[in-house]
Amino acid sequence: MHPNAKLIEQFYQAFQRLDGDAMCACYAEDVVFSDPVFPELRGVEAKNMWRMLTSRAQDFSLVFDSIEANDSEGSAHWVASYSFSQTGRFVVNDIHAKFRFKDGKIIQHRDHFDLWKWSRQAMGWKGYLLGSLPFVQNKIRQLAAKNLRKFSAK
Repeated sequence: MHPNAKLIEQFYQAFQRLDGDAMCACYAEDVVFSDPVFPELRGVEAKNMWRMLTSRAQDFSLVFDSIEANDSEGSAHWVASYSFSQTGRFVVNDIHAKFRFKDGKIIQHRDHFDLWKWSRQAMGWKGYLLGSLPFVQNKIRQLAAKNLRKFSAK
């Protein structure tokens, strides 16, 4: 297995254990992370996002597969299942990840998933009816950013 594939595996194994610090150890100091909820986080911000998510996880499980990597880039597929803390609704989020590496660390991590599908699960009928609207998706992003700022201030 390529060392960068092992790094991805290590990242997701730490996530399975809800060990945010071990996940962050896989990242370079200047890592850039993005997904549909957090469009761009850099460095400590990205690391704190994982610390926040792992510390608040409820009824959490994660599976991952399809890890591929070479010297500069990689990818993986993962599925997180959990209770969304704000509504208590159960979510199964199917995610495709792309990575870039430098000096044995992840320097870029981009997760791709369907935000409308996520909002339907997390928010029920409101998410089904309104979750595809840019206004609602921006509200989801604003709330997530606010929660990350609060967490990081601790």
